[in-house]
Amino acid sequence: MRLRTVLTALAASAVLLVAPGAGLSAASTAATAEAAAPAALPAAAPAAGPADYAPLVTKISHSQATQMFRAVGITWSSSGGCSDRNNATCTSFEQLNLATAQGAQTLRTASGCALNITGGTETGHASGTYSHWNGYKLDFSLGSCINSYVTSAFTYIGLRSDGARMYESAAGNVYALEGNHWDVVFYNCGGC
Repeated sequence: MRLRTVLTALAASAVLLVAPGAGLSAASTAATAEAAAPAALPAAAPAAGPADYAPLVTKISHSQATQMFRAVGITWSSSGGCSDRNNATCTSFEQLNLATAQGAQTLRTASGCALNITGGTETGHASGTYSHWNGYKLDFSLGSCINSYVTSAFTYIGLRSDGARMYESAAGNVYALEGNHWDVVFYNCGGC
């Protein structure tokens, strides 16, 4: 919802709360509405969109994430056998979004498939608001169970610019088949 719409809705709610039972005259109701209305945004200022800001999210530590993953039987691995966020050969969950960890848990329980995470919040991935570094993405190893689950349970939405086939869950999370792994953007926990 855009900022202007939210502010307008809040102002309208304030007026509705005051006007019905307060016994105010039409003039005082109009004055209350005018006082409660937000100041107009400058006409030249564009409304903020997803590329303009990062939503507020709850971040968790590597240790918290690994506890959550262990609880549902999710494994993880790295080519470097490490978890240093600043080393591209590691698999780190430091600064992972809580909703992303919950989304992986939801995927594990809903699919019934074994899941192995090969990429987390470590450096070396593509940048952007909804990126690995910002805690929105995890990479999962391919497997017949998870491959079948994603391609049959989710909606095919086309090819990404790099040619990866994309599937969208009912919750809006996006799964991209990147050759040797699933690259998943968790916008939310997937119905946790």
